[in-house]
Amino acid sequence: MDSAEMKATASSEGMKAVQSAIRLFVMIICIGYTMVWIMMPTNTFYLKWLPAIHSKTDSTYFGTQGANMLIFTFPILLIATLACLYLHLRKKNVDNNNQSKVDNSCLASWRRPVLVKGPLGIVSWIELCFLTMFIALLIWSVFSYLHGMFAYIKQEAARKREHVWEAKLESSALMLGLVGSICLAFLFFPITRGSSVLQLIGLTSEASVKYHIWLGHIVMTIFTAHGLGYILFWAKTHQISQMLKWNKTGISNVAGEAALLSGLVMWATTFTPLRRKIFEIFFYTHHLYIIFVVFFLLHVEFSYSCIMLPGLYLFLIDRYLRFLQSQQRVHFVSARVLPCQVVELNFSKSPELSYTPTSTMFINVPSISKLQWHPFTITSSSNMDPDHLSVVIKCNGSWSQKLYQKLSSASPMDRIEVSIEGPYGPPSTQFLRHDMLVMVSGGSGITPFISIIRELLFRSNTTGGKTPRVLLICAFKKSADLTMLDLLLPLSDTNLDSSRLQLQIEAYVTGEKEHTTHDQKLLQTIWFKPNSLDAPISAVLGTNNWLWLGAIISTSFIIFLLLISILTRYYIYPIDRNSDEIFSYTLRSALNMLFICVSIVVTATAAFLCNKKQNGKEQKQSQNVDMLTPMTSPSSWFHNVDKELDILSSQSFIQTTKIHLGERPNLKKMLMGCEGSSIGVLASGPKRLRHDVAAICSPGLANNLHFDSISFSW
Repeated sequence: MDSAEMKATASSEGMKAVQSAIRLFVMIICIGYTMVWIMMPTNTFYLKWLPAIHSKTDSTYFGTQGANMLIFTFPILLIATLACLYLHLRKKNVDNNNQSKVDNSCLASWRRPVLVKGPLGIVSWIELCFLTMFIALLIWSVFSYLHGMFAYIKQEAARKREHVWEAKLESSALMLGLVGSICLAFLFFPITRGSSVLQLIGLTSEASVKYHIWLGHIVMTIFTAHGLGYILFWAKTHQISQMLKWNKTGISNVAGEAALLSGLVMWATTFTPLRRKIFEIFFYTHHLYIIFVVFFLLHVEFSYSCIMLPGLYLFLIDRYLRFLQSQQRVHFVSARVLPCQVVELNFSKSPELSYTPTSTMFINVPSISKLQWHPFTITSSSNMDPDHLSVVIKCNGSWSQKLYQKLSSASPMDRIEVSIEGPYGPPSTQFLRHDMLVMVSGGSGITPFISIIRELLFRSNTTGGKTPRVLLICAFKKSADLTMLDLLLPLSDTNLDSSRLQLQIEAYVTGEKEHTTHDQKLLQTIWFKPNSLDAPISAVLGTNNWLWLGAIISTSFIIFLLLISILTRYYIYPIDRNSDEIFSYTLRSALNMLFICVSIVVTATAAFLCNKKQNGKEQKQSQNVDMLTPMTSPSSWFHNVDKELDILSSQSFIQTTKIHLGERPNLKKMLMGCEGSSIGVLASGPKRLRHDVAAICSPGLANNLHFDSISFSW
């Protein structure tokens, strides 16, 4: 081993040691943070711990909100910053080719689906465990709050000249508001797409959306009961006028009612039947979260809202970075239009931009809708296609139908403006750990598997490591949908030896017993005219995006602390010191919200502009791409199914491809017949298909099957 290799090894070991130290430190913080949530509903916390903390943290610079920021806000933002450092080191150090094999360990068994059919969807043992602990926390909080409140309920009722049951009703309504805040504190974490916290624990925003749905239903159920409880109490005690009060200090009732009403409108459009029929209504009404959050902060005042501030703070950073990225028009290179109403969009991208298979990207086409953004799975591999990025869209809704019609009628000299947000994806390629991969898809569910196959093709040709065997089981309704298999190979030519990838495809056409060829168009490729204003897709914060994100989180929070300390010391404190006047809680909350936005905008914009120059250099390189590509495309492999065996035999990319007309796959027989100590089973497509595959992979049937679901159900 020469000196260069020794230095590289030493550097790698040093980074691993730092990563281990970060993980240990984060774990300690999480344990302490969890203990705070457990103790918060108790009298010990409110009567002993919190006063002691206030005595040491309350000052003329932060006031009473200093203690809550120290307890609830600072730990999570510290974890998010440390997670950014950890992810940066892992990005530099991880060698995905040397990942350890998954065995039948305890962790692997905990990832197995335990609940398949039900309102929660597919739930693993780990998810069920954490869900149970969270519900236990809520139940503990309910009983602990009520125990503390009811201990002196008779004295409180006598003091206010109320009946005991009326005092209990008021206390119960207050308790529901406090418990609902616990759920609200975690509501924004799952939808922070570029979250370092989610990436640290191996989650993506796509996989975490269901947690946001669960929390959203719980939050609105509790807050609705909270509001109705107070309305009933005011009505019974002849204080209905309280609904119109906006107090200068303490709780603002009108603000709470406005927050609840906006939340109810959002909640009404989230239920599956309504959301699927009128998705646009769901999409637009969900922007009422801005009103909900603003009025919630005004309702409880800023000091108490520090409980839910960390998740909101990280979400606001992510949302503003997405806004900055969306303002750039990307270079839309070409589109492949398939006869089965499927289009593949090909974009130019920076060679430095890397992403993992099954990543997603949000797309906006202003000529169709300036407000609508839709997520799609990336089908290209950043290793195989360093200069291009592709997504596949199946025309199922009004937006995608308009896009298909627009592309079908487009000419080569047209230019279509497109904006993107992303890519977002898993932190590593977990599927490489298995001996064999079985990918089960229905319809357009095949799209995330295209990126996996391309990535495996690249690795089988460029690395010495062994890639897993692949069995692709795909089901389509019509034979025309078989043309989606054309997308397994990229549009650009590749010099890779496809025979090195052990791939078998079992294609099922469930809706037709024989192939129909009439009125079927050939696959078409349309190349679009480049524009100097368009830019290749690149990471919004450059190649060192995690370091930049960590700097934004920490720096913006420091700026926020400086702003509120100056405000409190030189403006609020002189007013509060006068016993005849108290500074308005509403104005204080509004100023704090303003300072949060200002600090995030300043730091995120500065980081974005620092990376824009580098992105500009990459844009110039992208514009030198030779656009003299033929305007036509070869016909589809599967255009004539009667000759598919002759065509496929000449394709070294596919070892064995079988097409079954008028049949459905026997998934249980096929999965149970797979050989290997570790078999990764991925399912994508309709809900019923994913549930059937999950049931087969559930405990008690086969210990070597490791299930993973890729859902498009937002």
